Amino acid sequence: MSKALVSTEEKRSLGKLVLPALFVSRFAIEPPGILTGLLLIDIGATFGCSVGVMGQVRTVSYVVAVVSALLMGILSVRFKHRSLLMMGLLFVSISALACFFAWNFNVMLLSYSMSGLGMAMVAPMTFTLVADYFPLERRAAVIGWLIAGSALAYLVGSPVIGLIEGLGGWRLAFLGFVLPVSMVSLLLTAQGLPSISSSEQPTMSKRSYLEGFKGVFSSRSADACLIGTALSMAAWQAILLFSSSFQRQRFQASTGLASVILLISAVIYILGSLSGGRIARRVGMKPLTVSTAFLASIFIISYTSPPSLWLSVAISFLGCLFSGMLSTAFSSLTLEQVPRFRGTMMSVSSAASNMGSAFGTGIGGLALLLFSYEGMAISLGVMGLAGTVVFHLLAIDPTRTEARVLNAS
Repeated sequence: MSKALVSTEEKRSLGKLVLPALFVSRFAIEPPGILTGLLLIDIGATFGCSVGVMGQVRTVSYVVAVVSALLMGILSVRFKHRSLLMMGLLFVSISALACFFAWNFNVMLLSYSMSGLGMAMVAPMTFTLVADYFPLERRAAVIGWLIAGSALAYLVGSPVIGLIEGLGGWRLAFLGFVLPVSMVSLLLTAQGLPSISSSEQPTMSKRSYLEGFKGVFSSRSADACLIGTALSMAAWQAILLFSSSFQRQRFQASTGLASVILLISAVIYILGSLSGGRIARRVGMKPLTVSTAFLASIFIISYTSPPSLWLSVAISFLGCLFSGMLSTAFSSLTLEQVPRFRGTMMSVSSAASNMGSAFGTGIGGLALLLFSYEGMAISLGVMGLAGTVVFHLLAIDPTRTEARVLNAS
């Protein structure tokens, strides 16, 4: 029996804990951001800082995440993906414990930045391990579950963190939610993910540290996926970051109502990510990426235009649905671009996603200051349409026969 056939059989006979371990790992990297988003005022009051100053802990964390994701592109060709995933979860756990004990702003800044490092290790490795453990026909569906895991963290984490904070403050929220979740994920990963043999993930030579980057950036299709991902994530900020404020300011929606709408949006996004995995298997990763990128952008542009709250909410729900599908689609497409260097590919993709989110936040905020919510939505929606064009014209699906022919020519 050939090595390739053995590999396939091993992937088909995996234990039942592999998908739960990857799912919980994606869940575990979201609570630090949810906590700071909800309790930034309380954390700032503890250290005598304004919200603007305290918010810099997230800025530094994002910067650390981007830099660390690029570094992961190097580490992933030298170390086992499973080991890097576990190390990332350990950093999230250490960050939570350090934040609990932080005694001043500088210590809090340093402590929280470790969560950015952990996220930069966990996020790309979960996707990379999908290719290590699952056959091609199952990968899109599995990726849909992983993205759903991230969204589920918001659905579960927001009320739980609020409840714990009410009982013992923001420090207890780090100790009573963020730390246990990350530790459970670490234990589940250690128990549920089988070690990848050297034949499955070959050790590269020292000369290969930068070979992964060369393999990624020399591929026009891979570059297109990175650009399209960044633009799509920038566009998504129009709903993710600004929709609740829009509902409260334009239609005088209460904070409670806006929170309920946000929770429903998370559920719809989860449904989109899960259905995207199934649809991609039928229609293909690239067609689904292009179509959902276009539809998500249209709904992003238009959700601020209706004169009534509920029509606006309905349109934003459609934006969430197609954005969830899009996340599964472009993540699946990106994963297959450079099979030899999937760790590097997904690490750079993680950096592109974080950069796109930061760029979308900045552009959206500037457009909101200069124009209006409509201007913000149009600015970010157009970025999403630009991403659609990039995916359509430049990206290919390497798993399709015509893509292999094109690459060969």
